[in-house]
Amino acid sequence: MANDVSHNSRRGLLLVSPPFFTTLVLLAGPLGAIILFSFWTQDYLTLNTDFTIKNYVEAAQDPIYGLLLGRSLLVAGAVTLLTVITAFPVAYFISFHVKPSRKSLWLFLITIPFWTSYLIRVFLWKVVLGFNGVINSGLIELGIIDAPITFILYNLNAVIITLAHAFAPFAILPIFVALEKIDRSLLEASRDLGETRVATFFRVTLPLAMPGVVAATLIVFIPVIGDYITPRLVGGPGGLMIANMIQTQFLKLNNAPMGAALAVISMISVTVIATLFVWLNRRFLKVRS
Repeated sequence: MANDVSHNSRRGLLLVSPPFFTTLVLLAGPLGAIILFSFWTQDYLTLNTDFTIKNYVEAAQDPIYGLLLGRSLLVAGAVTLLTVITAFPVAYFISFHVKPSRKSLWLFLITIPFWTSYLIRVFLWKVVLGFNGVINSGLIELGIIDAPITFILYNLNAVIITLAHAFAPFAILPIFVALEKIDRSLLEASRDLGETRVATFFRVTLPLAMPGVVAATLIVFIPVIGDYITPRLVGGPGGLMIANMIQTQFLKLNNAPMGAALAVISMISVTVIATLFVWLNRRFLKVRS
């Protein structure tokens, strides 16, 4: 018996080792390098490896970094809220109102945007939101406006709209999975006890689906902070985020340590907010356990 346990343990370690070391090399290694770089300094081509917190002090004192980080968190929060609010009805419709034989087709249709390049989708939103784009042209043709509206492109509004569309499938799928796991007999019991459909949704369906909502929130919020392509293409000067500054420090200013420090600060900020969000929703996360 002991030999069987030992043999199974060795087999388990053998199976786990390749992905573990791959993760260690591809994730932990670069992360450790970024953290190490953040405590160095660089003067164009000269890299000084003496330990210092100069980069963090500069990041704390220079208001431009705080402004960009705050804007990034604001955009990420707005994108997450918009995405989850719009994704929940879609996931609810597929789970409760689509025939089981056709649910896979609907999920397949949701993934169609991933068939095209992310850059192409962003450029298409420029066409839609542009001065002479689809929205402005359509509103003018309908007589709703006399002149093109300008507040939907090259600002934070355009960044939020574009990112919300790009991350919508990432929010729909986890919410759909959570809704599928709900025992329909619980909903029937709520109705039998005299609750209305609305009350049943808020007192039974929504709490049971919250693990999916929490997962969707984290899946959307975390990567949005690091997006620099969308702000660069549709955000304009007023729509740039902290990731754009990190890119500038690494590629244009040739100051990798400062870019690394900003990256670490961003990661810490996201981790703190995500942890706080999960902690606040721990009661809902225990519902399905």
